[in-house]
Amino acid sequence: MSEKRKLAFSKANYVIMITGVVVLALGFIIMTMDTEPYGFGFLGLTLGPIVVMLGFIIQFVAIFYKPKTKSESE
Repeated sequence: MSEKRKLAFSKANYVIMITGVVVLALGFIIMTMDTEPYGFGFLGLTLGPIVVMLGFIIQFVAIFYKPKTKSESE
């Protein structure tokens, strides 16, 4: 147990994940800002869901992103 455990993701992955969570939250906030009844306006039906989908895509990229190590770049 004296070996140092490595995390599943690098720091860059976690930064991308946090960015994705912020974008997701922003998308849901945009959807709640719609003033039309039942959210049937532009913000609730178009812009908000696009931003949420973008947030999920960012999360997908964060999971599969593999940063280059020093040995790979040489």
